[in-house]
Amino acid sequence: MTSVARSTPFYFGGAASCVATCVVHPFDLAKVRLQTTKGIHRASMLATMIAIGKNEGLIRLYAGLSASLLRQATYSTVRFGAYDKLKQMVQSKTEHPTVWHLLACSTTAGAMGGACGNPGDIVNVRMQNDGQLPPHQRRHYKHALDGIIRMSKEEGISSLFRGIGPNISRAILVTSSQCVSYDIFKNFFLTQTFISDGLGLHFLSSVMAGFVATTVCSPVDVIKTRIMSSSAADRKLSSLNIMAQMYKAEGLRAFFKGWTPAFIRLGPQTTITFVVMERFKAWHAAWIDGKTAVINVS
Repeated sequence: MTSVARSTPFYFGGAASCVATCVVHPFDLAKVRLQTTKGIHRASMLATMIAIGKNEGLIRLYAGLSASLLRQATYSTVRFGAYDKLKQMVQSKTEHPTVWHLLACSTTAGAMGGACGNPGDIVNVRMQNDGQLPPHQRRHYKHALDGIIRMSKEEGISSLFRGIGPNISRAILVTSSQCVSYDIFKNFFLTQTFISDGLGLHFLSSVMAGFVATTVCSPVDVIKTRIMSSSAADRKLSSLNIMAQMYKAEGLRAFFKGWTPAFIRLGPQTTITFVVMERFKAWHAAWIDGKTAVINVS
């Protein structure tokens, strides 16, 4: 597997994810709207985005952006940072970590990230879904912090952790499918093809990782979105109940509802995140080398 040459700041993954979120947020919004639409729904991602722009205004394509950034600042910072640190610990003990080593690192990091990011994630889902609710059911959160404060007051602190089970499960799947597959693809292209380390390698590896992550995570993502968009009155909802109801009423395809916007969102999200994160690491390495050279000269 690809080795990690040196330690890098813990927050690089979160910062890179925030950059990516600013680009792909409208696709994430369309994905949430499709996933929370019940029944046999045939609208496409493009039709959903056009409907949002037409009925709610173009600015609503960025509804919930503050919550998305809060989510990435917590969830992605923890999962990427923890994965890198855990991987470095493994590499300090074995020169060539196996896939099982990487899966253990990604599972731990994903669980940590999912738990830390749950409040921001639930507010994100609610803000993105608000526009398609009946007017009397809309929450009208001003921003992410307003959503968290109001949820705590109106529904209790426990509401911030609604859906934490499927969210942690999804975070584990996303982190494992993204990070591990990225490392595997990157190592494969480096060792088995003529592609050298650089932007092309990072782009190709991250696109492949995005495809894997979207397919693996779609069922859990749909269930998590359904639970998080529910109101306080829906006390009996559980992952198993949601799965049974979805399968009975909508069929197996319901678990992959919104796959296309999810890939169009997660593909670029994964690509931009890894490419930007690799740039951050390269700039950090150059800065450290520059400081070292100055110190040596002095």
